[in-house]
Amino acid sequence: MSGFRPNQPQPFLEVRAERLDVTPPLTAWCAGYELGEWRSCGLAKHLLHWLPEFALKYSEWAGLHSGNLVELLSKAVASIYKSEKYAKRGEFGEILLHVMIRQRFNSTPAISKYFYKDSSNDTVKGFDAVHVVGEPGEWELWLGEVKFYSDIHKAVADVIEELKGHMQRDYLRSEFTAITNKLDNSWGEAAKLRELLHQNTSLDKIFEKVCIPVLLTYDSHAIGAHTSVCEEYQRAFEKEVFNYHDLFASKQLPTNVLVRLFLLPLKEKAALAKQMDEELKRWQSAF
Repeated sequence: MSGFRPNQPQPFLEVRAERLDVTPPLTAWCAGYELGEWRSCGLAKHLLHWLPEFALKYSEWAGLHSGNLVELLSKAVASIYKSEKYAKRGEFGEILLHVMIRQRFNSTPAISKYFYKDSSNDTVKGFDAVHVVGEPGEWELWLGEVKFYSDIHKAVADVIEELKGHMQRDYLRSEFTAITNKLDNSWGEAAKLRELLHQNTSLDKIFEKVCIPVLLTYDSHAIGAHTSVCEEYQRAFEKEVFNYHDLFASKQLPTNVLVRLFLLPLKEKAALAKQMDEELKRWQSAF
């Protein structure tokens, strides 16, 4: 086991609908069904396998091996939260976005916000994901926003307001300073990202390299009305996500950066959050 290296978990979510020729580009994900049930339990278990690289700094998750496995897994699961009030916490939505960007776009996490928390129950402000996508020297900086909601209309309304606030000069400068302070120097692109986000670099130049992936979840009629992935389900899924894409696209979106919309229809957000919380508690007890 001395040569053990962490591998990306096997994909669980499937891209079921995608339109890259629209504005904003759309990618819609599906957890699928098993024995007539939507796979919420399997999804909850899958997400916990991503905790090391989600919650640890680059040098730790990239250097995970058999000798430090238990120690670092314990550190990762402890960093999320230990509160019983899980229903309104945003960590699970952020893990979902992390997984989607990593698996679909082969990103590299630039920082982990959770590594720097003072207390496990603290909520962490700022962008919900900070990744880079593309080849060294040609990458884009992806600054994610997530609304892990049951109501798509509220998710759209709230994320639009958040996008407006997060595109303001003072907020961006403050957030860019926080990002550069959290960069792990063992990551080969840290110096380039620090240079890009320097206060002397014009926001206009920074925006040329920025993408905003927006993940919205919601309780889905299409999911609830079916028990398997069939042609009828595929048509209902596509109709639903394209309608919600049009709703989102009709709002006042930032025009100086590329926005991408990710949609994840759920059977029941409340039930999924409960299963995720139970799985997290199991991991915390184990370590």
